[in-house]
Amino acid sequence: MDLSFLPAVNATLNGIAGVLIVIGIVLIKQKKIDAHRKVMLAAFAMSCLFLVSYLTHYAWRAAVKGGTHTKFNGEGFLKAIYYPMLGTHILLAMFVPILAVWAIRLGLKRQDDKHRKVVKYTVPIWLYVSVTGVLIYVMLYHLNPEGG
Repeated sequence: MDLSFLPAVNATLNGIAGVLIVIGIVLIKQKKIDAHRKVMLAAFAMSCLFLVSYLTHYAWRAAVKGGTHTKFNGEGFLKAIYYPMLGTHILLAMFVPILAVWAIRLGLKRQDDKHRKVVKYTVPIWLYVSVTGVLIYVMLYHLNPEGG
């Protein structure tokens, strides 16, 4: 079974999560709490689907290609952007599930003051990870000489 299409799915899921996060921000600023809750839960669902798809692709690639990563062959400006972005993306992505679950739990319990304090950090990190996930996909699969 060929699962080489999953990186495009992963980027799409990341992109959808990012758009939903922005919509959620707009909704809460408009004090549309119920709509905000639904949109943020949808963003979390997209991130969960991403994680399942990412891990599936990772395992498939290891089994079929004998390695888990696609090599980035870009030079110059692209290389100078790609590796710092990838490093910060990976580092921050490790915290998103914890922060998102914490924020969602506080929000659903209507512990609004605590929720606001947590999302002050969670939202920018989660949004950064979602957006850079898409950018990394584009760089790795569309701007990568002899890659993808």
